[in-house]
Amino acid sequence: MTDSPMTGTEPAPAPDDYRCGYIAIIGRPNVGKSTLMNALVGAKVSITSRKAQTTRHRITGIQTLDNTQFVYIDTPGFQTRHSNALNKTLNRTVTSTLTAADVILFVIEAGTFGPADQLVLDLVPPSVPCILVLNKSDRSKDKAALMPFAQEVASRRDFTAVVPVSAKQRFQLDRLQEEIRRHLPNNPPMFDEDDITDRSEKFLASEIVREKVFRYVGEELPYTSTVVLEKFEQEGNLRRIFAAILVERDNHKAMVIGQKGARLKEISTQARLDMERLFGGPVYLEIWVKVKSGWADNEAGLRAYGYE
Repeated sequence: MTDSPMTGTEPAPAPDDYRCGYIAIIGRPNVGKSTLMNALVGAKVSITSRKAQTTRHRITGIQTLDNTQFVYIDTPGFQTRHSNALNKTLNRTVTSTLTAADVILFVIEAGTFGPADQLVLDLVPPSVPCILVLNKSDRSKDKAALMPFAQEVASRRDFTAVVPVSAKQRFQLDRLQEEIRRHLPNNPPMFDEDDITDRSEKFLASEIVREKVFRYVGEELPYTSTVVLEKFEQEGNLRRIFAAILVERDNHKAMVIGQKGARLKEISTQARLDMERLFGGPVYLEIWVKVKSGWADNEAGLRAYGYE
């Protein structure tokens, strides 16, 4: 049961005007793609942090509203700074997602557009409806400058709509979903109306631990660290989870553990609390830190750790 997706029963037949499709969320690192998807879905199904490349997998978030099912796909930020095997794999995930999407949300920070944004925009197939999403619009000090900024960016492609939003404040998310729905195909739902993701609890647990590593170790730790679940057992409502944090060097291990184990304890506590909220039951969590050099630049190692 623990490796099955967090989904329910088969969906009921849909009316003729039902719409359902895939919505790819793309953008450079750190524009708030995961925060946006979590806000749209109404649950934390994709991890977030200030560290670039926090999202490493294609994460599906599902929201069903009346006669529409939105199937969001959160993608890794397209990476140009590093060319190791990990980032090549992540970039392949982005490009393959675009070809399967019914609608694309191109997310940028309101007031900011640079070469990294343009590089991602250049990946968008011209045949797929694309909505320009100006995230973090609540942070803009000069509101009057937003309109000419939006017009300048919109001139770079034939966008179907331009929508300023704030994912954290849930500003204009309803309007964004209205724009998305207009371009979704007439299809029956792919998932049950209560489903929020197609990912397993085991996968979500490992992602939660990785989020806490990035959040509490911060810029000190290289982004190549990852998390592997070594055991996931369920006894009634209790989940017993044993996880390993993989780092590349001994000094990285010391960073994660912290003085007298304080940092690792905080990571474990906060990860356990998040899991209990998401899974709706008690969690027993044990975490170790292990050194595994060179895993991020090894194709076989990436596949072994779940990177496609």
